[in-house]
Amino acid sequence: MHEDLNRLGLVEEGEIVLDEAALSLALPDHPGTDLAPYHDLLDAMETRLDLVGVEAETPAERAEALAAVLVGEFGFAGDAETYDDPANADLISVLDRRRGLPVSLSILWVATARRLGWSAEVLDVPGHVLVAIGTEAAPVIVDPFTGGVRVGPERLAALLQTGGEVVHVAAMPNRAVLVRLLQNQASRAELAGKGRRALELYIRMTTMAPAYPHAWWERARLEIVDQQIAAARASLSAMLEITRDPDLRRRVTNALDALPTD
Repeated sequence: MHEDLNRLGLVEEGEIVLDEAALSLALPDHPGTDLAPYHDLLDAMETRLDLVGVEAETPAERAEALAAVLVGEFGFAGDAETYDDPANADLISVLDRRRGLPVSLSILWVATARRLGWSAEVLDVPGHVLVAIGTEAAPVIVDPFTGGVRVGPERLAALLQTGGEVVHVAAMPNRAVLVRLLQNQASRAELAGKGRRALELYIRMTTMAPAYPHAWWERARLEIVDQQIAAARASLSAMLEITRDPDLRRRVTNALDALPTD
């Protein structure tokens, strides 16, 4: 298990296969699970998309083909009824239940499209995640959580208007998508009073995305709560190695100075 996560932390960004990586991140919570049936399901989705989308050339046609296969044939949908269920951010459970969060469903949409060589990206939108199909110049934007409904300019503008300020939508790097997937689980675990479960997920994050300082910070915070002072010191020190931001470095240094001595 740790070998898979360590390997994921070492591979180049462009070499990360989102659906395969998300399965690896979920596996520690399903000890003894054979991933072969899940790989078979992903392959079956690819095969069907290849058939249904054989003549799909434009982004709109490819978005329609993806919806026809993933929603129409395989039944993947957003879980609006039990949105905060941790299973919605666990790809093994998502494949079992055919229900998920915006980020987990977006992983399936993007990964399946990329299997055919189609251009697809996960988009970071305030409070939500969308998918762009096609090139950056003229993509079609869809919402996998609502069955692949097209997101037009007006709705996108409304989503991007937060607190009176307009923010810009951007494609998420592969590791950032996986961090977002685990972050969903970690935040819900902590809200449920399961601090050690949250810590376990932050450890998973820092293993597969060691250059993301936020995960190290949250890991250190929970290690302090759990009285793991030496571990917290190591996590904060790791942050100092990866960030050059002066304000963040000052914050980390202050936190290190505040730790009790052995």
